[in-house]
Amino acid sequence: MGTGIRPTGLDNAAAALRYLERRQEVVANNLANINTDGFKGERAFARLLSDGSTPVVETATNFRAGPMTNTGAPLDLAIARDGFFVAQGTTLGTAGERLTRGGSLHLDDQSRIVDQAGHPLLGEADDAGGVEGPIVVPHATKALTVKENGAVLADGKQIARLRMESVPTGARLQHEGGGLFIPGATRQRLAPADRSVRQGSREESNVGSIDSLVDMIAVQRAYASVQKTLSTIDSARGIAVTELGKPS
Repeated sequence: MGTGIRPTGLDNAAAALRYLERRQEVVANNLANINTDGFKGERAFARLLSDGSTPVVETATNFRAGPMTNTGAPLDLAIARDGFFVAQGTTLGTAGERLTRGGSLHLDDQSRIVDQAGHPLLGEADDAGGVEGPIVVPHATKALTVKENGAVLADGKQIARLRMESVPTGARLQHEGGGLFIPGATRQRLAPADRSVRQGSREESNVGSIDSLVDMIAVQRAYASVQKTLSTIDSARGIAVTELGKPS
């Protein structure tokens, strides 16, 4: 392995500005999704490298459960413990599937259960009549029931089972707007006995507005401080070039 080049004061200041800019983006996105059902906040951090070069900016998602709100609406679904619903996305990659905990659902014009953005929730095959693919509710259904294990019943008869997945602790998932995540290679089906679906409830965002606002103010102040430092270093270098090099 090669030896990294030791950064200068300007390099360090520029790296700090890049880190603070990324942190500002993350905080702003968290604040914009305070009212997004099932949204998981992110944080930015700097990872130091062993070769002594400038740190690399990375992000991590806080998968802590958000507050649960009881609504009584049959198509409001929440997950009390670990796990995700699986939705059919609109972009390519991993068969277009996305993971979500957002449970403010509705029926589209094809009687499919979809999320707020219109992505169909996917079901899975089982011995009670569940099939792979989007869940379609019969038009004549009067009462729709979703069991804790994800079974979907129309007027008492099972028509589908929600597909649910989990990811290992520490796994990183890429955000794709709102409460959607791009699944990684470590995804796995969640056994029906391990599920905890709550019908008539919604999981709110786990982002705290006060903490995020305080974080944003701290970032702005730190950015201004680093900018001042960068200006001071630049001025000192200018003096060194234009003044110290002059003959006495």
